[in-house]
Amino acid sequence: MEFTAKQIAEFVKGKIEGDENAAINTFAKIEEGKKGAISFLSNPKYTHYLYDTESSVVLVNEDVALEHPVKATLIRVKNAYEAVAQLLQLYESMKPKKTGISPLASIAASAKVGENCYVGAFACIGENAVVGDGCQIYPHVCIGDGVKMGDNCLFYPNVTVYHGCRIGNNVTIHSGSVIGADGFGFAPNADGYDKIPQIGIVTIEDNVEIGANTCVDRSTMGSTYLRKGVKLDNLVQVAHNTDIGENTVMSAQVGIAGSTKVGSWCMFGGQVGLAGHIQIGNKVFLGAQSGVPGNIKDDQTLIGTPPMEPKKYFKSQAIFRRLPDMYAQMNALQKQVEELKAKLESK
Repeated sequence: MEFTAKQIAEFVKGKIEGDENAAINTFAKIEEGKKGAISFLSNPKYTHYLYDTESSVVLVNEDVALEHPVKATLIRVKNAYEAVAQLLQLYESMKPKKTGISPLASIAASAKVGENCYVGAFACIGENAVVGDGCQIYPHVCIGDGVKMGDNCLFYPNVTVYHGCRIGNNVTIHSGSVIGADGFGFAPNADGYDKIPQIGIVTIEDNVEIGANTCVDRSTMGSTYLRKGVKLDNLVQVAHNTDIGENTVMSAQVGIAGSTKVGSWCMFGGQVGLAGHIQIGNKVFLGAQSGVPGNIKDDQTLIGTPPMEPKKYFKSQAIFRRLPDMYAQMNALQKQVEELKAKLESK
């Protein structure tokens, strides 16, 4: 596929500076540009690459000021990052989708598979499961008994969805993820622990994307929820009875304990940990490795354990680094005080 700068500018509603007939047929990072590629510049740290990139076209923000001549054709847009995202989505949508059911797939007689679906080799679809139209089920995916899936879902190899779970439309789940495994529920007794049966399910609403090797546990009763538009990175753990609000995003290795409710439009950095049975408000932003033991109200940006405002956190970290020197100074002062006391007592 090949497009001109003019066609791209019309699609992203941008303004061209340079050759409107410049042809592009691929994408490239601005520092690795080549002829026929389109790149973008959104981070000021990469501005110096703009002047010598080999890319034919570069998307830039409207307010970028040029200090030197530029070889590439520029397309000025309000937000270069959003514009390149639109182009990548267009590019992805134009790729042909796999269709057809492999003769090596195992599909129960009572299961229903919609139109224009792809089911790869050694995929398994259980009794009374329902797969919507246009779904892509890659090899070795396991869809349990009674699972209900919406349309246009994409499950990469080795995804497992346990029995009874509910999956909405346009849900993407990457390799190795497990949806609906038992929640971690055990009751101590005199001899050890009794397992508490987890009889609930997991409900994943529309437009959710889940990274590789992420686990979302089924509830003890009722359902664990991922609401519309949730995005989870790789290696995220969502425990039983948790409810993740709409359009919340979580980076890798976030862990959420059971029965915690997270609001909408939250953003959690890597390795954030949330205690169980707490409530996190809407639009809460947590920095990487934050540990949250209690409730948080709406519209807060926090970091640390326990979480605090970023300014206070970084100030406390600066003090923390000085603690060894301060401790040595305190010991020296204490020694001087004791020496002075000894002198006074000897008089």
